[in-house]
Amino acid sequence: MCGIVGYIGRKEKKEILIDVLQKLEYRGYDSEVIATIESKKLKNYKAIGKLANLREKTKSYQSDGFGISIGHTRWATHGKPTELNAHPHLGSYSYVVHNGIIENYQELKSSLQSDGVKFLSQTDTETIVHIFEREYDKSGNPFDAFSDTIEILEGAYATLLISEISPDTIFFAKHGSPLLIGFDKDEVYFASSDTPVIGKATEVYYLEDGEYGYTKDGKVHLFDANGEKSFNKQALTADKVSAQKDGYRFFMEKEIYEQSRVMSETMMGRVLDNTIALDELDDSFLDGITSIKICACGTSYHSALTSAYLFERISKIRCDIEIASEFRYKEPLLTPDTLFITISQSGETADTLEALKMAKRAGLKSLSICNVDNSSIVRESDSAILTRAGIEKGVASTKAFATQTMVLWILSLYIAQERKTISKDKLKSEITAMLHTPKSLIVTETLHSKLHRLSKRYLHGHGFFFIGRDIFFPLALEGALKLKEISYLHAEGYPAGEMKHGPIALADSELFTIALMPKTMHYEKIKSNVEELSARDTTILAISSLPFELADDFIQTKYDSHPMLEFFEMMVVTQLLALEISVRLGNDVDMPRNLAKSVTVE
Repeated sequence: MCGIVGYIGRKEKKEILIDVLQKLEYRGYDSEVIATIESKKLKNYKAIGKLANLREKTKSYQSDGFGISIGHTRWATHGKPTELNAHPHLGSYSYVVHNGIIENYQELKSSLQSDGVKFLSQTDTETIVHIFEREYDKSGNPFDAFSDTIEILEGAYATLLISEISPDTIFFAKHGSPLLIGFDKDEVYFASSDTPVIGKATEVYYLEDGEYGYTKDGKVHLFDANGEKSFNKQALTADKVSAQKDGYRFFMEKEIYEQSRVMSETMMGRVLDNTIALDELDDSFLDGITSIKICACGTSYHSALTSAYLFERISKIRCDIEIASEFRYKEPLLTPDTLFITISQSGETADTLEALKMAKRAGLKSLSICNVDNSSIVRESDSAILTRAGIEKGVASTKAFATQTMVLWILSLYIAQERKTISKDKLKSEITAMLHTPKSLIVTETLHSKLHRLSKRYLHGHGFFFIGRDIFFPLALEGALKLKEISYLHAEGYPAGEMKHGPIALADSELFTIALMPKTMHYEKIKSNVEELSARDTTILAISSLPFELADDFIQTKYDSHPMLEFFEMMVVTQLLALEISVRLGNDVDMPRNLAKSVTVE
């Protein structure tokens, strides 16, 4: 969720911190700060809103020469987005920045207040710096004080702490929230992800849960529960091109256009002429597995719902889908014959990660589908299949959803192939459809222009229904979510056959219906459902390869030889529609209000 950065070295620290924070914007934020120690004295600058406000505040500030520095973009969880609640939080002589949630902070805060400590903010983070200073006052040793502080904390955290008592040192710790260390000669960087340090660091180490330590004199000292430990750095890619807009108005727009290309990369080496190959899974991976349970949140949950139809239809294996935030508290029945799959774009989604840990404690075999190698969920899983979508900076996910769905389709065929529940002819036809998928994802100028023109009709009204059947029901949910996320208009996804069971009461001329009408799947059924809505004067936007005379607006699709080809082509239409409506409403497409890219808190 929030973004953390740290730097120790001789370069201009303000520019490094703000530049890294700028590249972490996609994670979501409502306040930002940088802090340094110069001449053994702490200094900090805070701002609310966009990073441009912080740049303005620091335009006359220079921080040349050797020093230590930390920065943070905050997305409010405890306390409103104000300067007092913005990180870093100050004790008498120390600053701390933190991602995550300290679950026992109320208890800790009460204890500190009873000792006379005065809190300036409403946040859980401020407890960290006051505990550190209390422990230092007892021991007189900065690192022992930091270690004791980490021992007391409960919850999820990635934290950096600097203090005047050790003005050449950055203390760090990770548990449940992402944090990495970057290296370049005698310089050390900290960040929440590797994207912002590309071009700065040449090597990187991804911290594991429970690891903590300090960096001083260009060296990192790493510890865990067993004491000091060695660690291996790995090379950091130098490619920054994928993180740029390449001339598109928004990252989301760029990522919609990229889907055709990245889908080919998702399939590369996996979808062969007559077979499916998943080198990530060993020959015994499916031994003893009789069912699948998938846990995910948001867009990833919709890709999971889509896959349930595929696993049961193609693989002939029971598949249950769970919303991770609900799964954690329902006391689920978990049996070792179940393959537990987690799906996450970032690999850091807190609820999904905790669900995975529950499944592992219950002895289930685990598989993650993720876009980020070395992420927490990937490291926690027995096996992982990467989606290869590349960096996705738009908060509203597009190519991540597309590639997740493709990976799940590939996996359903792989399991069918291994369990011998699919004929050679059927497998061949599925593979043929897969290989045509990149074409169905191409955005033509004609399509985009038409959706731009149509979008002006859909700016007002009392809401949207996205309706579909079978795999097109999860796509309807996803289409509605995209529209909600970036336009702030009310939208719902619904199974088309359920309209008469209540929702049709809302039907009138001010209700917009986006009808997903695939030729290859239940066309006559959904046509009947849409006709019922049209009879109630609902405004209909039909998406289909077959003309529909009752539609007020019609987008004709082209690839109708297989349901999944229709699925992906219609997906692009719903994404572009949401984009163009949002643009017309003047919204920030890439940074929608109240949302964050990587949800690393519960």
